Amino acid sequence: MSTPKTPSMRVAQVERITKETKIQISLSLDGGILDYLPSTAHFQGGKIPEQTEETHASQTSQTQQIWIWTGIGFLDHMLHALSKHAGWSLRIRVNGDLDIDDHHTTEDTFLALGAAFSQALGARTGLARFGYAYAPLDEALSRAVIDLSNRPYFHGEFGFTSPMLGTLNTQMIEHGLRSWSQEAGVTLHVDVIRGGNDHHRAESAFKALAVATRGAIERVGGREGEVISTKGVL
Repeated sequence: MSTPKTPSMRVAQVERITKETKIQISLSLDGGILDYLPSTAHFQGGKIPEQTEETHASQTSQTQQIWIWTGIGFLDHMLHALSKHAGWSLRIRVNGDLDIDDHHTTEDTFLALGAAFSQALGARTGLARFGYAYAPLDEALSRAVIDLSNRPYFHGEFGFTSPMLGTLNTQMIEHGLRSWSQEAGVTLHVDVIRGGNDHHRAESAFKALAVATRGAIERVGGREGEVISTKGVL
């Protein structure tokens, strides 16, 4: 009698270096332990905390390791919620041109995270492929629907009434998720159905995305190696 094989961990490490931003990401879609991000000159000089330091967006449990620093507190908070409820382990370190504004840092962080997601996912076979979720946060309620289609598309309805959440322009939430969808190779719809507080609207949206994504990337027993598509390819 053969011993069942343990599924391999789906991990990726991405570095994105431009004139505007320097980004390192380590991602495990299945949680677990992550090595520290490698030390480079781009992240020295005291501007960015050491990875051994606890921050507002760091959390370690028996199943996950999360450490995030983008320089934009509210963005860190949303990425923390996304990784926690998706079941990921995630390390992100960003040195961006925040002296200009939050645009390049937010956009490039989502592009790099999307690339890491696609790389970690690997061959899109034997997976549930589709995922959807509703997530409330007090008076706010959001819905997310995702398809690991390999055909990037994004539509979002957020209804923010404030121009800023902390130091993050609320326009960048939609733009960031569009950027993530592009690099992740997914079809994604995120809708905030109701909510009177913009912080709650944003956080419920990211939590819905997290739970929907967790469902979509779930391995389906007995369908290993199968492309879940009538075309036979994604």
